[in-house]
Amino acid sequence: MLSLFSRRLYLRIWLAVVGGVAVLTLAVGWAWRIAAEQNEVQRVQTQREVRVINGQGDILGSGVAQRVPGEGIEFKVELDSGASYTLLVAPRQPRPRDERGPRGREAAFWTRPPFGFLWMLGVVGIAVALGVFPIIRRLLLRLDILQRGVQRFGAGDLAARVPVQGHDEVADLSRQFNAAAERIEALVQSHKSLLANASHELRSPLTRIRMGLELMDGNQPSAQFRREIERNVAELDQLVEEILLASRLDAHEADVGDIEAVDLVGLAAEECSRVNADLEAGAADIEVRGVAKLLRRALRNLLENAHRYSQGPITLSIASRQGWAEVRVCDRGPGVPPAQRERIFEPFYRLPGASERAGGVGLGLALVRSIVGRHQGSVHCEDHAGGGACFVLRLPLAQRAPGPV
Repeated sequence: MLSLFSRRLYLRIWLAVVGGVAVLTLAVGWAWRIAAEQNEVQRVQTQREVRVINGQGDILGSGVAQRVPGEGIEFKVELDSGASYTLLVAPRQPRPRDERGPRGREAAFWTRPPFGFLWMLGVVGIAVALGVFPIIRRLLLRLDILQRGVQRFGAGDLAARVPVQGHDEVADLSRQFNAAAERIEALVQSHKSLLANASHELRSPLTRIRMGLELMDGNQPSAQFRREIERNVAELDQLVEEILLASRLDAHEADVGDIEAVDLVGLAAEECSRVNADLEAGAADIEVRGVAKLLRRALRNLLENAHRYSQGPITLSIASRQGWAEVRVCDRGPGVPPAQRERIFEPFYRLPGASERAGGVGLGLALVRSIVGRHQGSVHCEDHAGGGACFVLRLPLAQRAPGPV
């Protein structure tokens, strides 16, 4: 029960208000009771014993005197002879205000009902308001902190974060804001890095093309020179295509294709034939739901990466395990050190010494992770038994509709 109140801010505010109202009600009830008791004491009919004594001091009889508020005093006396007498005394008339003594002064109007009750109600109300305000203020103080954090973030401070306190709605909102702010900061940094690295990568083939044109100096280009120009143009085209695809994948709202059932085995067979890789399929029909061209691009990038570094056969195996399609692309290359197995999926990151090798700009594996993430899957790198590396890609299997009975 206590955990429920600690996780729900509105329940704590409600509890504070209810508690304040309860205290106010008890105080008002207590004041009402006191006023009622005082009124009852004034209205209660009191009785006193009276005696009738003659001039010689002899008691002629005795009786009771009963005071009726507003009607005076009534004496009832019975004599020894059996005679019964009643004596009525009219109520006392109030004396002028200036003739009243200290004990006979009329009470101040603000202490008499109903003014006394209203006065007490006002005092208790102010006390409750002053008592509840610090509680409400303490509960809402974190909202002020969150508001200042949002204002800082909106002003351009992408590193702005808010402290997370408690387990209620404000704490959940703070955690969601921090997660969103972290995601936005990562995206902005990624785009800045993408722009900086793209500018650097684009400059290299453009410089080579420019130098080749200057060396040609109006002469007829040779076949080798033409092939070099074509290779540089193809590298530029591939780089621009990968940069555009990476940008569209980062923008989750961008349309990258229709989602459909994709035959993963058939797709892998087509891509394996391009690089002469061996295909091992645990089943003839393994389907996943996704964008066919993106999944093809992911498989192609993994196979081309393996072909670039492998010094032996390349194997692509597909199997279905517990609702997941698992694709393993294994090579016989130098492998990937454990400390670098996460960094190789960062845009434009290449292993030390790999930047001098022909081909590749460091976006292939980053695109694979983005594509797999778009399909609610995962990809990671691990050792290959006997040397080399294995890239393991996991995608959720497509739900098959039940066939006709």
